[in-house]
Amino acid sequence: MIPTGSNHVRNVKISSNDSLVLCAKEESHFFDRKAIGVTGKSLQKHAVAFANADGGEICVGIADDRQEPNPIKRWRGSESTEDFNGILQALFEVQPTLALTYEVLFSEGKTGYILRVSIDKSPQVHKTADGKVYQRYGAQSLPVTDPQRIIDLSFAKGASTFEDQPMAGIRPEALVESTELKAFLQGYSPKTDPLDFAVNQHLLDNASWQPICAGILLFHDNPSAVMPRKCAVKIARYETSEDDAERTHLRQQWTVEGPLYQLIHRTMHEITEIMSSMNIWTPEGLKNVQYPPEAIWEIVVNAIIHRDYSVSDDVQILIYNNRIEVLSPGRLPGYVNVDNILDARYSRNPKIVRNLNRYSDPPNKDLGEGLNTAFQKMKEWKLRDPIIVE
Repeated sequence: MIPTGSNHVRNVKISSNDSLVLCAKEESHFFDRKAIGVTGKSLQKHAVAFANADGGEICVGIADDRQEPNPIKRWRGSESTEDFNGILQALFEVQPTLALTYEVLFSEGKTGYILRVSIDKSPQVHKTADGKVYQRYGAQSLPVTDPQRIIDLSFAKGASTFEDQPMAGIRPEALVESTELKAFLQGYSPKTDPLDFAVNQHLLDNASWQPICAGILLFHDNPSAVMPRKCAVKIARYETSEDDAERTHLRQQWTVEGPLYQLIHRTMHEITEIMSSMNIWTPEGLKNVQYPPEAIWEIVVNAIIHRDYSVSDDVQILIYNNRIEVLSPGRLPGYVNVDNILDARYSRNPKIVRNLNRYSDPPNKDLGEGLNTAFQKMKEWKLRDPIIVE
């Protein structure tokens, strides 16, 4: 029996290797696992937290680390799919209704069924049946009790995002047959067909089947060639320390393009090459300019994944003798401002953030902590704090 109002359930057979990947996967901002016996009330809490943050997945039937340290033994599935009816019914009772899909997994050499629920980020603020608001922070689902924070969250939810816009004139094959998507799915578990992945992750528009902006940016082999707005990275080297650099100070420019995962890595490669050749005169003589690489990485990643892609401009990285300036197009999103940016959590582009985090070596590992890491590393190197300007 399937609860009233649910989507069609799929039974999916996965390999023993894929089941081990799921069991060993660390709980994170986008992923949680629960043992059989979890209550509907408890699952509501985590589903609401994901919907109020950036979306995520919950696997029911996999023991957590405290119950079973050995990943090989964590698969403890249900004997019958009927056992999932109660917790599914609880999820469908959440108001406003959650945008979710689910499937039942079974595996070679494993006993029982696992329920995997995927929850999308919602444009509304969701509450559990007892009226509580939760939001996902890292691997925790934390209550939001401050009325002002709930108002701020509601305000942020009302903002539309350009990443969901269908890209007119681009055929779905440009996405599902791309080299980047095929390479990504090589390391994705369980093994998934490119078209199934694009449909299940809502990277194709439901009405037109045109790829949406996020899908093109993530997986098209050259987004800059097909996007109606600029989406590359421009790097410029200015041989000066002056605040207002002139064109005579410009030594060289680079343009970096590609799907976002490649774009981040190529950008960092170019910056590293430039920095390795930079020598400036100091009171101690000629010295190589150095910054903590972790700080540069986090700031560049933040600029690329959280920028406003409705603005037709490239991310600009300006390298001077005494500083690096990173310009990310658009204003700060939602309720984020320069005063609360190290504490606030809001993603303008949740599909981009979530899917980049699915890579086997994600560029955005410490979600919500990137800029904090940049500040921390600058302190460790006894350098000035980064300056954030809107």
